[in-house]
Amino acid sequence: MTHTNSRIRRAPWAVKPELTARRLVAVALTAALLVAAARVEAQEAQPWRPQLLGAQFTAIPQWMPPLHSPYRGPNSLRPQGDEAMTHTYGVYGGMALSGRLAAYLDIEMARGSGISDALGLAGLTDGDVIRQGAAVLTKGPVIARAFLRWSVPLSGGRSVAERGMDQLPGAVADSRFELVAGKVAATDFFDLNRYANGTRTQFMNWGLINNTAWDFAADTRGYSIGVAAAWVTPHVALRAGSFQMPLVANGPELDGDVGRARGDNVELTVAPGDAGTVIRLLAYLNHGRMGDYEEALARARATGTLPDIVADDRPRRFKYGFALNVEQPLADSGETGVFLRAGWDDGHTESFVFTEVDTHLSAGAQLAGPAWGRPADRLAVAVVVHGLSQPHRDYLAAGGLGFLLGDGALRYDNEEILEAYYRLQVGRYVEVSPDVQFIRNPGYNADRGPASVLTLRVHAQY
Repeated sequence: MTHTNSRIRRAPWAVKPELTARRLVAVALTAALLVAAARVEAQEAQPWRPQLLGAQFTAIPQWMPPLHSPYRGPNSLRPQGDEAMTHTYGVYGGMALSGRLAAYLDIEMARGSGISDALGLAGLTDGDVIRQGAAVLTKGPVIARAFLRWSVPLSGGRSVAERGMDQLPGAVADSRFELVAGKVAATDFFDLNRYANGTRTQFMNWGLINNTAWDFAADTRGYSIGVAAAWVTPHVALRAGSFQMPLVANGPELDGDVGRARGDNVELTVAPGDAGTVIRLLAYLNHGRMGDYEEALARARATGTLPDIVADDRPRRFKYGFALNVEQPLADSGETGVFLRAGWDDGHTESFVFTEVDTHLSAGAQLAGPAWGRPADRLAVAVVVHGLSQPHRDYLAAGGLGFLLGDGALRYDNEEILEAYYRLQVGRYVEVSPDVQFIRNPGYNADRGPASVLTLRVHAQY
């Protein structure tokens, strides 16, 4: 992506859509699907009968005022301020192939860009943004997910699952074994959290969607090809999955040699007692052609050049880490509650997929609307603290570039983020969410910022 130094000032809510025929057609088709879907009554899944499980449209315009910046590098947050917008469209379908086997297909389209072309922050402010590399990606509809799910009941207990994205309606065994294979997102199965897991309806900052110290295997759009298995009971679940890594950091193409390039994950979920507490413990190990920060620094010192982590990429390197994820319902049938995440990775091997974070700590709360007579509304606030390992700090301070960060220099401090939003339910299918984010030490640089970002998200879904 290219940087533009001179920008036209607009109001915070202003956007810059390219009114092409293709975009108008896409919007019209999505609106028609939403209207049609609203008229569809839920039906029990029948073998070999495709079902529309949902459709969505989300617009996220953002505005950042100017910020303090005594110097800047190629990957710095734009000091003169910025405005940007993403808009995404999705249609989600499924079909029962038998009583235990189901197929799912999701079509999505993502347009627009993030603040500062999605550079200069570890905690990017828009979870729908496609990172650097989007220039080589198609702007039209793509297959986001295409996978099979095989489920084997392990007990007689049943719960009723409602129709939802990648979920056919019907009875689901409380204790079961599941196997999923195909094109998916690792985040569909791991590090789930009731209060902080969806940029289209909850928090928007990357640090409040998933644990940013988890460098999950994915392409530029966030998807991969792989397999995941789960043993699920009412109080304990064990999940394991392996997914293809990209060929290069934040790359759009996946490496087909899973013997040398893959992301392995295992997660234990425990729900003790009757208080609704859920605790998840995740461990991951990535294999791939990645760089090492200390080796890149040593080569730079020996040659008198700037360190280049990409030039240090070597096959059969590893990156590993751990994550804790807790959710605690408090009231309103669990809609009011609190959450906590903590994460750590080894910090020596290159940040390769998600973002540039080596330590993560976040906590927040969601308050449901019944307390003020708006049952469907939500008010939420959370904080995130991101940190870097010493080798990663030294690399950026020496002028090295990552795929998101690089001010040319660095006076290190933790990147600290505060986000708050109010989600207003408008009718049955539309939500409008004013959101504010405040960021200290953007990109871990105490010489820059603070930065603030204002958003007015519009989301419609069936």
